[in-house]
Amino acid sequence: MSEELAQIRMRGGRERSGTVSPVAAVVTIGVFDGVHRGHRCVIEHTVERARAAGLEAAVVTFDPNPLEILRPRQAPARLCSVARRIELIEDLGVDRVLVLPFTADLSHETAEEFIDTTLRCSLEARTIVVGHGFRFGHKAAGTTETLRAAGLEVVEYNLVGDGQAVSSTRIRAAVADGDVAAAAEMLARPHEVEGVVVRGAQRGRGLGYPTANVEHHPLAAVPADGVYAGTTVVDGAVYPSAISVGTNPTFEGQRRTVESYLLDVDMDLYGAEVRVGFIQRLRGMVAFEGVDALVAQMDRDVAYARRLANRP
Repeated sequence: MSEELAQIRMRGGRERSGTVSPVAAVVTIGVFDGVHRGHRCVIEHTVERARAAGLEAAVVTFDPNPLEILRPRQAPARLCSVARRIELIEDLGVDRVLVLPFTADLSHETAEEFIDTTLRCSLEARTIVVGHGFRFGHKAAGTTETLRAAGLEVVEYNLVGDGQAVSSTRIRAAVADGDVAAAAEMLARPHEVEGVVVRGAQRGRGLGYPTANVEHHPLAAVPADGVYAGTTVVDGAVYPSAISVGTNPTFEGQRRTVESYLLDVDMDLYGAEVRVGFIQRLRGMVAFEGVDALVAQMDRDVAYARRLANRP
């Protein structure tokens, strides 16, 4: 893929398209969906090696996930948006994040072409830090040996946690099962669903619990149906929340939604971009016999969420 299509985000929030005057760098490469504990280990080591050598630390990532282009029917759920991914990566102290738009053309770029155009010309890479089993280039033909043959130093890491490899796949499975506590352990933070608050059926307001109906990306990793304790981030402020995921079976709903009730907060959120974080699953989704039974359970759910948030 040609360099002019790449987006380069520099430390401090500057962003541009095109080539960058090469500054020697220690580089790590990957999709880094979710920026989980294993990813953090690799990126932090990249930063450490760069600082020790007096070089810049750079991350190469891809948007969208290559599987969305190569095998769209098998495309995995997204643990976070590319904007959030960049933010999480930058928080680890890297100097440059190079986002390569993944296209069919890029998928046909050979490993050797990727080394020449991206690693050498764009980043002047000296050392590559990657996870164990890293492969790249057309048909995944490139390996760490390909990098070494090109004269690059290579450092490999095992992304291990609790005796097993920490992976975005394991996190997606935990989220899909509603085990958001396990997902949070692997992510080192609560799993979040990002989106824009839109108008819904507005039943919650009539029941005394006005909720923010969050419209998210179709591929967003949404937890299993149920009620959760968590948070809602609005303009950087974090609000303890009780969250409902599902179709509202009491009202015979059909559309699956993510709705967040912000504890003790009454604000107009329509059109706001928010992040809903999932800390603990409280219960599964249930069709109640009537509104009174539903409201009684909602009272208990909110009280439980309040206790978890340590709010009076």
